[in-house]
Amino acid sequence: MASSLDVHVRICGQEIIKYDLEIKALIQDIRECSGPQAVLMDLNADVKGKFSQLRERIQDMEQMAKEQDRESDKNAIMTETEAHRKQMLSNQTAWRKANLACKLAIDNREKDELLHGGDSVRQRKATKENLVQTSSGITENLMSISRMMAQQVKQSEETIGSLATSSRTVLETNEEFKAMTSTIHLGRKLILKYNRRELTDKLLIFLALALFFATVLYILKKRLFPFI
Repeated sequence: MASSLDVHVRICGQEIIKYDLEIKALIQDIRECSGPQAVLMDLNADVKGKFSQLRERIQDMEQMAKEQDRESDKNAIMTETEAHRKQMLSNQTAWRKANLACKLAIDNREKDELLHGGDSVRQRKATKENLVQTSSGITENLMSISRMMAQQVKQSEETIGSLATSSRTVLETNEEFKAMTSTIHLGRKLILKYNRRELTDKLLIFLALALFFATVLYILKKRLFPFI
């Protein structure tokens, strides 16, 4: 069970790192976003979703730490959990700053376009189309990354199943070895007991024979040599 739990902790850590990287990529997209507001809102919605997933996985890791038997393992996982939580808070700060900078840039650009008239409006439409295309490309890339990570998680789950099966087999084999060892010890005790009994029987037979021969010799002596 300890090995299985360790694998779960490693998988959880990998997922936390994955969400952290995805959040950083989205924050960078927000920094580089030049509008319009709809694109910024979509990016922020994606960031919120990733933060929600990240928060859940950090809570899962904290729960795994509490389930550890050894204090050293518990402290190590709790330390890792706190590091991930601090990184999440740092990302939240960076997200807020990126939003403020992006909104300010969008406001300034819209004011600029109002001053420059119709050409700016046409340019803004073209920019919007480019941004939509760029956003679609980024979304497809993120979906591809998500599918790859899901496949890795599935493989890790299969590995956990194999490890659990192997662990049960080892435990069953160990129990069989214990039973065999107990049987061998019992057999050894019985053999020693029988060996001691055999030695005792031989000694008694020897004494009986000695007594018998002594009696026969005594009778012969009295019959053959009564004067002695």
